[in-house]
Amino acid sequence: MPEHDAVLSRLQGRIVLIIGDVMLDHFVTGRVDRISPEAPVPVVRFEHEDFRLGGAANVASNVVALGGRAHLVGIVGRDQESRRVREALAELDIDSGGIVEDGGRCTTRKLRVVTTRNQQVARVDYESDREVSGDIERELVARTEALAATAGALVLSDYLKGAVSRAVAAAAVATARRRGVPLLVDPKVPHIDYYKGAAVITPNHHEAEAVTHMRIRSDDEAREAARRFRERAACESVMITRGEQGMWLLTPDGEAALAAEAREVADVTGAGDTVIGTLALALAAGHTLIDAARIANRAAGIVVGKFGPATASIEELSR
Repeated sequence: MPEHDAVLSRLQGRIVLIIGDVMLDHFVTGRVDRISPEAPVPVVRFEHEDFRLGGAANVASNVVALGGRAHLVGIVGRDQESRRVREALAELDIDSGGIVEDGGRCTTRKLRVVTTRNQQVARVDYESDREVSGDIERELVARTEALAATAGALVLSDYLKGAVSRAVAAAAVATARRRGVPLLVDPKVPHIDYYKGAAVITPNHHEAEAVTHMRIRSDDEAREAARRFRERAACESVMITRGEQGMWLLTPDGEAALAAEAREVADVTGAGDTVIGTLALALAAGHTLIDAARIANRAAGIVVGKFGPATASIEELSR
């Protein structure tokens, strides 16, 4: 077996706990032949629709696609979309014991109308993004603490849709520290103070610019931004994802620039989910952060060549 295949084989069966905003991505696809006489918009003739797991649920999908096991903590409404989410999780054998129903909100759904050439015409978001509190918040904290018992890594997948409150984030940080496993965070700028004590935070370059108040156009600027971000967020390591410019990794042991591996970019939707899911699984398998980042970088290069939220398989990574 080639050496990199042996490295990837260590991912099998490792457990990652993902806490965050569970979403459903709904695609309505049709053919466009004309413009509406009623308004200057295309008329989409319906052909088919499909549903995919998004947000924190997509992180879990990526973990499973690489042979890992995923536990998921998040919130859904008491509606048809929540049933679709649970059915999709069951098909992938993702543990949904951490999913909490909140009858006061809808399940987050992103409806995209796209053409048969995968061109997006419109997007409609169904969501209630108020931050959880009271009994729902306490239940998310309790399930985080319970499901972390067997996890080799924790992920906080924050999309500002309400599941990640200060108390939920603090519980994830404390639980990871108590168990001696890494907590990784896919962040949102308004919550930057929630993540203090995380092992790794993975901002994209726009988020890193917003937090550090600086432009990132070069490796030198990425280096300085990563240092400022780490100080501001009070975390151990930072990995800035820079699209076609690759990634910049800052760890307590050093720094590294990783060149982008995408051959052709079709859609970047969900690429951050792939990065953090793969990174967490590799860390749970005992890889160093730099080796885990290389695997995550390769996985990201694969999924951006696909349409919509997607995953990379062990077979694809081994090619």
